[in-house]
Amino acid sequence: MKRESTEASQNICRARRIAGTILTVIAVVFTVYLSVIMIHRIYTVAQKTSYIAIFATELILCAAMIFFSYDIRTGIFSRGKSTPGKIIGWILRVLAAFLTALTLFLTGKVITGGMIHDAADAKYAVVLGLALNDGKPADDLILRLDTAKEYLDAHPDSLLVLTGGNPGNDGRTEAAVMRDLLSEKGVPDEKMNLEDKASNTVGNFRNTANIIGTDEPIALITSDYHIDRAADTARKAGFNNIARVPAKSEFLLYGANVMWEVVADILAVFI
Repeated sequence: MKRESTEASQNICRARRIAGTILTVIAVVFTVYLSVIMIHRIYTVAQKTSYIAIFATELILCAAMIFFSYDIRTGIFSRGKSTPGKIIGWILRVLAAFLTALTLFLTGKVITGGMIHDAADAKYAVVLGLALNDGKPADDLILRLDTAKEYLDAHPDSLLVLTGGNPGNDGRTEAAVMRDLLSEKGVPDEKMNLEDKASNTVGNFRNTANIIGTDEPIALITSDYHIDRAADTARKAGFNNIARVPAKSEFLLYGANVMWEVVADILAVFI
């Protein structure tokens, strides 16, 4: 009986080591992947402050996931020899577990939110901008504009509201860049209204409300990873009839963009 108990205990320890090793490797690789993308973005966008704040918070969450995974593998937080050491270890264990669970929960919320595609026939389609890279549109912004063009082709009586300030190195705003790209796709100027003053999503919707009011239904066009938080922000700005029209996003950057949304959701609670 004792031998069987010992073997079971050894199997559990072995399973923990394997699971902990796999999770630790995943967490470390994701942290490196995220860091490469975010450092590149910080160097290419005009407005760097918010990017640095987001990146710092992302690193905290990544560190929590790494420590939690490593604790699964080694039980490092329970190795304190003194009572205070054990208490501190358990506090760190609980904190790491909480931050990991929160990150995974919000990640699921962002991903599933991006899968919702509502049937829309709104007079106004609000297209959210995206920070320019050295003054040039990111691939995800171009994909948003492709979706906006498809929406306008399907609903020719609708009007586009292109949102986004944050001028690039050449002084052109996100909204102006979007207008120029849509013009190249054959969209006439009278089909486009510009909101080119705001520096974030909250400002986008506040200014859009001043342009079109909040009583009209709107079709909300933005990237799939961003649409859940954008819809929440629109409701807070007074828009109560919102149809989600998510645009596809670049595959290789999807994980980093989801993490951005997770951090933005967390920061929104405290700021």
